[in-house]
Amino acid sequence: MDIPKLIQEIAILAPPFLLALTVHEFSHGFIAYKLGDPTAQRQGRLSLNPLKHLDPLGVLAFLIMKIGWAKPVPVDVRYFKNPRRDMIWVSLAGVSANLLLAVASGLVVRLLLPIAHLLPAVIFVPLIQMIAASVWINVMLAVFNLIPIPPLDGSQVLSNLLPPELARSYNKLEPFGFFILLALFYTGVIPRIMHPLISFAHGLILG
Repeated sequence: MDIPKLIQEIAILAPPFLLALTVHEFSHGFIAYKLGDPTAQRQGRLSLNPLKHLDPLGVLAFLIMKIGWAKPVPVDVRYFKNPRRDMIWVSLAGVSANLLLAVASGLVVRLLLPIAHLLPAVIFVPLIQMIAASVWINVMLAVFNLIPIPPLDGSQVLSNLLPPELARSYNKLEPFGFFILLALFYTGVIPRIMHPLISFAHGLILG
C-alpha cells in the first residue's frame, strides 16, 4: 500500500466529503423545521458543524468503498400539516442540496482554470482537485440517496407516493435495508446503476 498517496487522497477528498454530508443533513433538518418540525433544532442537528452529523461507519465506508453517509437527521412527521407530502420535500432536500453544491463546485472549477497560471502549482493543483472532487462526491451522494431502498431518501419518497397499504408493506423492508444495500453493492448491481448516471452528471457539470 502506498501510504503517502493514500494520505494525499484522503486530504483531498475529506473536506468536500464532510461539506457534502453536512449540507445534505442540514438541508433535511432545515426544510423539516420550515414545515413545522423543531426536532432537529432541539437536538442540535440544525447545524453546519460536520461533527454534529458524522457517522463513523459512514466515513469508514467512504474511505473503503467511496460511498458514505451521515447520521440521519431526526424528523417527527406529527408536526407536519400534510405528513406524506411534507416528508417527500424533506427527503428531497438533501439530494437537491448536493446537486446544487455539485453545480456550484463545477462553476468554481470553470472560473479557476483560466487563472491557473497566476497561482503556484503547489497550491492550484490540490485546490482544483479538491473542488473537482466536490462535484463527483455531491453527484454520487445525490444519486446514491435516490435509490429507493430504506433508509435512503429515495425510499421515503417512494413510500409516501405509494398508496397507504402498499407503503406499509414496503416499509417492512427497513430493518433489512442496510443488508440489501450491501448485497447489491458487492454483487455490482448498485455500481452498474450508479456509474453511468454519475459519469453523465459529472461530465455535464464539468464539461
